[in-house]
Amino acid sequence: MAAGETLHVRRGLDVPLSEITWRATTSGGPGGQHANRTLSRVEVEFDVGASSVLGPRQRQRLLDRIGPVVRASAAESRSQARNRQLALQRLATRIDTALRVATPRHATRPTKGSQVRRVESKRRRGEIKRGRRRPGDDD
Repeated sequence: MAAGETLHVRRGLDVPLSEITWRATTSGGPGGQHANRTLSRVEVEFDVGASSVLGPRQRQRLLDRIGPVVRASAAESRSQARNRQLALQRLATRIDTALRVATPRHATRPTKGSQVRRVESKRRRGEIKRGRRRPGDDD
């Protein structure tokens, strides 16, 4: 791939492919001579600390959640090029997931309908249990 190409992670964050290192190895498993001799499994790595495109908060969030190096690999396809695409997609997904900031949950009151459904299900459950009692066992 050309030096000017980037990996699109999310809006506002494109990682240059020059910051991503990749390695091809044999995939292993069944497949005979093709699997034993072809370097089709692809591993990609992104060094968080050495990146020039991450802001300080993004860098710290990645370091806290994933660590200093983000890795992804793919070995599904017989093609090294396809596995490289898959590995880059997985790398982008891992980075994007780690950068997400969860919106804080604000406690709310249960709705009137949910309260009614809850009490109704408790009443039905009680009737089922009362139906299991022996006749004449009144408390």
